Amino acid sequence: MTRPVEIHGHRGARGLFPENTLQGFARALAIGVDALELDVGMTADGVVVVTHDPRLSPDITRGPDGRWLAAPGKLIQELAVADLAAYDVGRIDPASPYHALFPGQAPCDGARIPTLSEVLHAFPGARISIELKTFADRPDWTARPEAMAEAVIGDIERAGAAGRVLIESFDWRGPRYVRAVRPDIRVGWLTSASVTDAELWRGIRGGSAGSIPQEVAAEGGPVWGPDHRDLTEALVSKAHRLGLLVAPWTVNAPADMRRLAGWGVDALVTDRPDLARDVLAGLGPPFR
Repeated sequence: MTRPVEIHGHRGARGLFPENTLQGFARALAIGVDALELDVGMTADGVVVVTHDPRLSPDITRGPDGRWLAAPGKLIQELAVADLAAYDVGRIDPASPYHALFPGQAPCDGARIPTLSEVLHAFPGARISIELKTFADRPDWTARPEAMAEAVIGDIERAGAAGRVLIESFDWRGPRYVRAVRPDIRVGWLTSASVTDAELWRGIRGGSAGSIPQEVAAEGGPVWGPDHRDLTEALVSKAHRLGLLVAPWTVNAPADMRRLAGWGVDALVTDRPDLARDVLAGLGPPFR
């Protein structure tokens, strides 16, 4: 049965405003997203911060001198949260190939890497999907998934936000830990066919339950977040039969939005929530 399709703002609204910033999240909510999606890492002093890459990215980061980083900077886990405050992430380096992906992104000079606590308190009514950025094949890059998950849970508890968040990861050890210690917090399981060694997203685990929807269902669901390019209508139907919600990423082309909505996905994770809003409105009820 066709149902309304939610819009989840990927890193806020990365195609329009600086990613993973308070300013970008505010603008995404003004557009009308149903939920924010963001990424988190953990600093040397144990603070959960909102950032995608394990290192400071030269594509979006200027140092205290105002200059673009010439190369990837230190690991986030090597820096204290006070150190991060010196870096500006309010625009994309126009000389970077990354800029060509999002030429319409409006700058917001002076934007800083926020803490997760700041985001949870700044937007008390917002639903938020929190991706734990840990890597099963590079344990030296980040905190252990269990440690990061525990720190995230602490921020969620202090903000009274357990009922409006989802914790997800490609490294399934993180959501698996959350499910074990806080079954009241929803979790999601991210997948990508580009990861050829499935153990990198399953974590250390023997055996297989079969197809990816079956794997997610075996973990307890309820949310599966696949690369939209990996989806078929049959997989969406199978996931729904297993009781899963399907929230593909990162869906930026209107044609893909229409197709996926027609297949019955539950949410579109997108850098362009403005386009998704217009596409779904054009499809009419029950999609929006």
